[in-house]
Amino acid sequence: MTIRHIVMWTLAAEDAATRAQHTSEIAERLGALVGVIEEIQSLTVSSNVAYPEQNSDVVLVADYADLDALDRYQKHPAHQEAAAFVRSVVSGRASIDYTL
Repeated sequence: MTIRHIVMWTLAAEDAATRAQHTSEIAERLGALVGVIEEIQSLTVSSNVAYPEQNSDVVLVADYADLDALDRYQKHPAHQEAAAFVRSVVSGRASIDYTL
């Protein structure tokens, strides 16, 4: 059973330049986890391209073998470090995990 983990964030910054910088850094930091955390089967980080007044700004879509693998990813020190940065630049978060 593969678990798909989707997280969407709304950035806290008001100005476009800072938002773009934070989006890029989120993508870089989370993307760098591939190959470091073996539980990641696939991972994509993208920015919103439509309806900015109602949509989230950044999305992560990642796949894991099972819930235990997702839990190990969540607890991994490299993920914890990346997540701390993300938390420092966002004002909102939503997520869902489901089986494929």
